Amino acid sequence: MAAAPKHSWIVASDVSDRDGIGVELLIEGDLVLEIFRDDTKRAREVTLYRADIPLELVEEAIARFKSEIPWDFLD
Repeated sequence: MAAAPKHSWIVASDVSDRDGIGVELLIEGDLVLEIFRDDTKRAREVTLYRADIPLELVEEAIARFKSEIPWDFLD
């Protein structure tokens, strides 16, 4: 059985091109998924940078976003 790929998480804010905060999933050092709370658009968005992300990691990303990112938008 092959070992699971090494993954890591980053909680990061972005105020350059957009205004908000999100959770990023990196697998083997490559950004593969982001869940972002965009305060300007007042939206929460998921961006997939790769098609074959294990379901367990997608579920963990959602759980991390809900637990680590404040739900309310900032003005």
